[in-house]
Amino acid sequence: MRTVGVIGLGTMGAGIAEVFAKGDLDVVGVEVTDAAVEAGRGHLAKSLGRQVERGRLDAADRDRLTDRVTFTTEVTDLADVDLVVEAVPERMDVKRDVFTRLDGVCKPDAILATNTSSLSVSDIAKTTKRPSRVLGMHFFNPAPVMKLVEVVRTDETDASVVTAVQDLTAALGKTAVTVGDRRGFIVNRLLLGYLNQAAKLVGGGTATADEVDVAIRTTGLPMGPLTLADVIGLDTCVEILDCIHADSGSPRHEAAPILRELVASGRLGRKSGGGFYEPGAAASGDVAPERTAALVGELIPPHVGEGQAMADSGYADKSDIDTAMKLGCGYPKGLFALTQP
Repeated sequence: MRTVGVIGLGTMGAGIAEVFAKGDLDVVGVEVTDAAVEAGRGHLAKSLGRQVERGRLDAADRDRLTDRVTFTTEVTDLADVDLVVEAVPERMDVKRDVFTRLDGVCKPDAILATNTSSLSVSDIAKTTKRPSRVLGMHFFNPAPVMKLVEVVRTDETDASVVTAVQDLTAALGKTAVTVGDRRGFIVNRLLLGYLNQAAKLVGGGTATADEVDVAIRTTGLPMGPLTLADVIGLDTCVEILDCIHADSGSPRHEAAPILRELVASGRLGRKSGGGFYEPGAAASGDVAPERTAALVGELIPPHVGEGQAMADSGYADKSDIDTAMKLGCGYPKGLFALTQP
């Protein structure tokens, strides 16, 4: 692959464009308006500028990478690219419309990839006349930093397309974990179920957010589940949970009422100034050992158990699950090494 397109230049899309530019690929970045194009250009400039300030890039490298990215509002400028990654808002109607347009513009052998974190890749691919050349390429935020890419094949994705994207991912310095098309894939399916159960403990009055997060940190995880939910965004958690629950039907993925209540009140997490925690606040305090053990017992064994069920189903093997959770969520030793305090 020599030239790639990125459609959607928010923080994620601009980050993906940066990753491709650093892989010595020419990039065509597309947005819907001139203002959105300028915002995308600003995301890239800010990211590269920060790296220059920290001594990770010199000014010449920054300029070289910037020059590799062409910004445009014209989808037709993607006519000759080898691969397009779609990074538009996480709405099926929007993504299907984008793929219909891409299918009519891109050359027949171009690969079309979606960065969806939870939607059905197969349903997106159905809008095209080339479902064999459509797959998921799920980067994690911030894309220039995070090493994991979930490569999602559908029942119709050609094996050569999967191999090409796996090879490209490795060339970009990322690690590909390849899975089938199941909503939430590995990371979000496992992570959001766990965060949701933590929210249910708080919403049901079993524990406070402080108690849960302090207890969970004794397992070796760097961040408690409710702190992490605030970082992700509670509205985003609800959206992903709703998508996964529509597929799984599991109570584990049915969004906790407290999440919906917080979102309805405008408490979306850190991005809105408050969620489970007030701005600047963090989990603190002491939790008695027996209380810690009880809370960890409520959350960690079911979390590990869901991973084991995923492995038993043949969806992903345990080593891939551990790799995904280490690189996608910062689990120091993966999922299956989590222990009681």
